[in-house]
Amino acid sequence: MGYEFEADAEYQAELDWVDNFVREKLEPLDFVVKHPYDRSDPIRERLIPPLQAEVRARGLWACHLGPNLGGPGYGQVKLALLNEIIGRAKCGPVVFGCQAPDSGNGEILAHYGTPEQKEKYLKPLLNGEIYSCFSMTEPQGGADPKIFTTTAVRDGDQWVINGEKWFSSHARFASFLIVMAVTDPDNPPYQQQSMFIVPIETPGVQIVRNVGLGGQDKGPNEGTHAYMRYTDVRVPLDHMLGDRGQAFVVAQTRLGGGRIHHCMRAIAHTRKALDMMIERAASRYTQGERLGNKQMVQQMIADSWIDLETFRLLVLRTAWRIDKYNDYKRVRADISAVKAMMPRVLHDVSARALQVHGSLGLSTEMPFMWMIAESFHMGLADGPTEVHKATLARQLLSRATPAPGLFPTGHLPTREAAARERFAEILEDLL
Repeated sequence: MGYEFEADAEYQAELDWVDNFVREKLEPLDFVVKHPYDRSDPIRERLIPPLQAEVRARGLWACHLGPNLGGPGYGQVKLALLNEIIGRAKCGPVVFGCQAPDSGNGEILAHYGTPEQKEKYLKPLLNGEIYSCFSMTEPQGGADPKIFTTTAVRDGDQWVINGEKWFSSHARFASFLIVMAVTDPDNPPYQQQSMFIVPIETPGVQIVRNVGLGGQDKGPNEGTHAYMRYTDVRVPLDHMLGDRGQAFVVAQTRLGGGRIHHCMRAIAHTRKALDMMIERAASRYTQGERLGNKQMVQQMIADSWIDLETFRLLVLRTAWRIDKYNDYKRVRADISAVKAMMPRVLHDVSARALQVHGSLGLSTEMPFMWMIAESFHMGLADGPTEVHKATLARQLLSRATPAPGLFPTGHLPTREAAARERFAEILEDLL
């Protein structure tokens, strides 16, 4: 496949089917289904399951999974080509069984779950029968596990969890939560926490409130990012995931794939903004000429296309490297790079599209304000952009060799002197 990222004819036929399926059947759903995770919504229950059945029949359900978990094992490049289509519809990931945070939580359960945990939680999760929540970040500590205060203390044959969590996405739709809590405060910073499965109906589990995203959700019943409180929440000893004190390692299992999959779907959002910008520029007239004839509008279109295609190629290259090495750690710098690039590209292209649409673009009758808000969401989800830039820089610096002398290896007088010494005989003969 190399760097062309072309799909074979058989898979391209599947992509063509998905493209039509998303356009004709999924994109319209976004206007009538409020939350694709909400099984209490009769409209959702009438419309989404039949579409999921079509996807299953086509063999495209949960394509992020390997064959050992019942998936096709396509690999990340093919998954990227698929996700950049699915991402056009908000209902897309749920209909195709690859929605966050369930895809990442499934990876955790697959790697660290006991046979009993896999039967009770992983199997129905992969089948799309239940949803889950990843409850990690905290109000006072954000995503920095070194300063978490939620604790889990052993009491006989149970763990007792106390504390608060912030932005626990989709908790109100979840059957269970995966909760990170401090079990060993005297250990080194990244070995203090453990991970637990907590059924949502467990006494002491409380959704303090559901928080919406600015400019997107209105009212306490609209938001899907929960502020959680755990008060003397008791779970059996066998509800720990992985080893004690290894929650940070467990969390990394889900984050590598989750980050690149976010980037794959962000391509779809960005392309949608670019397409709308081009359509507007080709349709609208002002001051006696078509908007697209204005050089500054042409510059916005050109810059947006370049940004999108550069981002897409970096995502596909990163996916290709994941497939090649089968090791998220080895491509950690690449994943950090695309994760850091994603919010900027989505923001800039969406903002230009808004500008080209004028006051209409600013209104709730176009999706650009949502896209701009989503760009900030993507800049924080699964680690803030600043952290990923620092990670990328540290990885690059770790591979660097310090200059051997006083001046850098690119110092021109030093290089000239070395070159003259190397060709001294020839220069002496000719000069």
